[in-house]
Amino acid sequence: QVQLVESGGGLVQAGGSLRLSCAVSGRTFSKGAMGWFRQAPGKEREFVATISWNNGNTYYTNYANSVKGRFTISRDNAKNTVYLQMNNLKPEDTAVYYCAADPSGVLTTTSDYWGQGTQVTVSS
Repeated sequence: QVQLVESGGGLVQAGGSLRLSCAVSGRTFSKGAMGWFRQAPGKEREFVATISWNNGNTYYTNYANSVKGRFTISRDNAKNTVYLQMNNLKPEDTAVYYCAADPSGVLTTTSDYWGQGTQVTVSS
């Protein structure tokens, strides 16, 4: 059984930083992708960031244009955890952030494994 547990959400002032964590329990994948989508009230779920790897080696990262240069995704293989470092946060970053994983190496909104979601609120 694969479970994704998210943490790190909260309230932060505009311009501040927050780090999200997504820990994987159960089986792990020698090849795969993990990352985050987010959904704000009244908006569609949107891609945020992804990291993919093969045999423990990261070979690809990608970011939504809206967060590029501000967010950084990384992976700790020993802890089976992916992190999203969010810097220079803006009020428009306010959303529920959902971690996802896919052993195919490509994340989509239909990927099989999802975290419970964590609320990120950025005050102006």
